[in-house]
Parts: sequence; C-alpha cells; structure tokens
Amino acid sequence: MTIHPASVAHEFAAAFNSRDPRAVDAVYEPGGLFVPEPGTTVTGAARQAANQRFLGLGLPIDVRPRHVYEHDGIALLIVDWTIGDVHGTATDVAREGADGRWRYVIDNPFGVS
Repeated sequence: MTIHPASVAHEFAAAFNSRDPRAVDAVYEPGGLFVPEPGTTVTGAARQAANQRFLGLGLPIDVRPRHVYEHDGIALLIVDWTIGDVHGTATDVAREGADGRWRYVIDNPFGVS
C-alpha cells in the first residue's frame, strides 16, 4: 500500500489534537528541524519543547494540504493550518521512511512569512 506524502500533515494534526507530545515528536525524523518562529530553528529536546508551547494553547489544529510535490521519497508540502485564531501556511519537507511512513525533515509552520 502506498501512503501519500500529505499523510504526514494529517498524522501531525491527529497527534497534536491528541495532546500527546510523544506522538507529535514521532511525526519527525530523529534529526528533524522545527521552525517555531521565523528565523529560529530547533531540533531534539528543543523541538519537543517548542511543540509543547503550541500544544499548551489547548486548542485543536486543522490542516489543509494545498500543494504536495513528491520525488524519489522526498516531498515538499504547502499546508494551510489553523489553531484557534492563529493561522498560517507551512512550507514543510518530508521523507518517506523504510516503513512507508512520511516524517518531517523540516517543519516550517510560518514558511511563507
């Protein structure tokens, strides 16, 4: 079964809406990069802490993949998202793992800012 690259955005939303920080972090490759605000990048424990701040809003996220471009196991995703009154358009890079799951290599929620 082939999994579409947009699945990573929906998997992130499901993990985020479950409020489970481990589930959110599992959507990233181990060295995956998160951009919590324009000009700031974090990985590892700092990525987990930055995502926890978003989880701390206590509001669900809604994601709408707008464009997905995939080639040879790498995908560029343009994803519109909303958390309460906060919204943005992410520019994300994902890679397909050996298990067929897509994971974020770069998660840039304010990618067009």
